[in-house]
Amino acid sequence: MSKLIKVLLFAVLILTVVGYVLFQRNVYSKEVLKLEIIGPQEISLGEETEYVVKYKNNGDFRLENPTLLFEPPAFSVKDDKIYQKEILTSDKLGGAIYPGEERTFSFKMKLIGKEGDPKIAKATLNYQPKNLKVTYESTTSFTTVIKSVPLTFEFDLPSKLEADKNFNFKLNYSSNIPWLLTDLRAQVEYPSGFEFVESLPKSLDKTEWDIPVLNKNEAGSIDVTGRLSGNIGDAKVFRAKLGVWKDGEFTLLKEIEKGVEIQKPSVSIRQEINGNPKYVAKPGDWLHYEIFFQNISGEDRYNLYMINKLDGDLFDFNAIKSETGSFEQGDNSIIFDWRKNSKLQYLAPMEEGKAEFWIKLKDDLSQIKKPSLSNRVMVGQATQYFTTKISSKLELVQKVYYMDEIFGNTGPIPPAVSETTTYTITWQAKNYYSDVKNVVATAMMPKNVKFTGQIFPEQQAGKLVYDQESGKLTWNIGDLKTGQGVITAPENVSFQVSITPTRDDVAKSVQLMGEARISGDDNWTDMVLEAETAALDTVSLSDQNMSEEKGKVISGNE
Repeated sequence: MSKLIKVLLFAVLILTVVGYVLFQRNVYSKEVLKLEIIGPQEISLGEETEYVVKYKNNGDFRLENPTLLFEPPAFSVKDDKIYQKEILTSDKLGGAIYPGEERTFSFKMKLIGKEGDPKIAKATLNYQPKNLKVTYESTTSFTTVIKSVPLTFEFDLPSKLEADKNFNFKLNYSSNIPWLLTDLRAQVEYPSGFEFVESLPKSLDKTEWDIPVLNKNEAGSIDVTGRLSGNIGDAKVFRAKLGVWKDGEFTLLKEIEKGVEIQKPSVSIRQEINGNPKYVAKPGDWLHYEIFFQNISGEDRYNLYMINKLDGDLFDFNAIKSETGSFEQGDNSIIFDWRKNSKLQYLAPMEEGKAEFWIKLKDDLSQIKKPSLSNRVMVGQATQYFTTKISSKLELVQKVYYMDEIFGNTGPIPPAVSETTTYTITWQAKNYYSDVKNVVATAMMPKNVKFTGQIFPEQQAGKLVYDQESGKLTWNIGDLKTGQGVITAPENVSFQVSITPTRDDVAKSVQLMGEARISGDDNWTDMVLEAETAALDTVSLSDQNMSEEKGKVISGNE
């Protein structure tokens, strides 16, 4: 056989094999498998979204080893986590797909995004037609648009500002979403020339704030104080975003912007409270506000108004006094006009005037959400914002028990001469509305009282120190978070003491613990906070049905 004939026969063989394979591959068409996603075309943020993946074998071949890949829209949430792709293997899909067979699978989640965002879900089905080793793949997708985001997010920011003067703006937010929002984060982009001073709550890095939980119909705000430099007439733009921070990713929900113009200063404003420009307030205080205004425009000023807009949970707006100002209930503003203040009627260049009022702060600490007071003062076109910090409050609760399940006290009640009775003393440390560090509680134990060394819980044993020589008991508490003991559980420690009364104690109570003092450093005001609680004796028992007589010493069997 010639070499040419051999080459031709080999070529025919190759073409035959290739043709057979191509024939086998085209025996089945993947078009006979119908794959689709059924879902809502539009949703509101917060609605639970369900996608149904549906497939049907319209052909004559059994489809084996099916595998379904479902890819949810980007930034979908399931079980409070970012929902990743989901793979259903053959056993979860029910095995091979027979001719005419139809199956559906449901996937539920919540979609996160801003209004108008298109959210694309994808599904891919891999399978092998019977008797073929070739794997086929069918793919489909479905788009859902977020039609509304029932969140409010807006700037409370003056449209005109004077350069190089402290001013305040707020980011107000609220939710009408029918489920709990968690892991929210607000971000601000400042214009050039802005200098951050402080904020409430504290920022992560001067530009970001965590909002841990936001319920339906709940609102909140972020207060920022800063200064803005620039030339008169300059326009500055503030931008902000509100989104969800999950698994290291930020998903945008709302974005806003507002422009301000730098204006020429006309009136300089300063404030003093109780004679101090940096006064730190306490619950129950009477505050004497003095507002000084000076004409720095170089021109005479006539018929001016002054508006003081007060904001703060601790203000008692039913206790306001002013000889020349009028209070607007609901608006919480005190207004002074030129008819009652001669300096507002006429203010010559560089001349200064003053207005004053008094207001009381509430004693009730439970309603405080923000540990600060604010006063936005407006005189003519000039505006100045003042923030007054409120110091937190530490409290030490000191109680004594006989009947308790911690140590199992022993000895007679009433206490008896020459017999030893043990008692349990409990300390509870409470902190109201800003973080406090380096918290310490101390008390002096009388010489006739013994510290048994019993401490509960065990983790407090290293923090509670008793100096036997001086009788001083020290509890090194450490740091207390905002609301600890008021909103959340208090920091507490229990310890056991014992007494052995003498004949001189008969018919008397015996002191168990002297006055206790608690102190700590307020992170918000940089002040040292202190509080005291009354001493304890044997008639101070907090046990139920324990009368005063059961705390007085009896002669017993002596």
